[in-house]
Amino acid sequence: ENCKRNSFLASSGFKPPKTTKTGTTICAVVFKDGVVLGADTRSTGGDMVADKNCQKLHYVAPNIYCAGAGTAADCDKTTSNISSQLELHRLNTGRQVPVCTANRIVKQMLFRYQGYIGTYLIMGGVDKWGPQLYEIAAHGSTSKLPFAAMGSGTLPAMSVLEGGWKKDLEEAEAKQLVRNAIAAGIFNDMGSGSNVDLVVIKA
Repeated sequence: ENCKRNSFLASSGFKPPKTTKTGTTICAVVFKDGVVLGADTRSTGGDMVADKNCQKLHYVAPNIYCAGAGTAADCDKTTSNISSQLELHRLNTGRQVPVCTANRIVKQMLFRYQGYIGTYLIMGGVDKWGPQLYEIAAHGSTSKLPFAAMGSGTLPAMSVLEGGWKKDLEEAEAKQLVRNAIAAGIFNDMGSGSNVDLVVIKA
């Protein structure tokens, strides 16, 4: 029935509403002693700027942070929920939570919801195995990477990261690289803008 209705409306000159994306540029790199995560601070609702100073870097554990893209409310709720689970885990075991444990808990939760929670995360942290970085998609798929970028500004950010990343970067070099990648996203993507936020995690 809807197919007939839609074709009738289209023939009558009705223009259907366009789908819109949330705009973001987030990225992260592994350097010699830890991880640097970065994000822009623009939050969008359709083609309107909803918030010019939105916090996209989320605390998860003392040794783990997340950069979030996608639906802002889903990112906030997911990271705060995981953070409380990891704190209980730390108190039960009496040990620092490994980054791979946080990654596993997030991916299992997101997979259960089959992509309906619009959370795209870059999770970075340092544990007894050293600095680690994971890219987590809304459907629950994850990748362990030396550098990562997500959001609508992925392409310009990734071009900077691929050109500038090398093994055993110094902290200052890593911070500058992430800053340049986010700036590329801000200047080349309408959905990204305002300021650049960075977080550095070291052992």
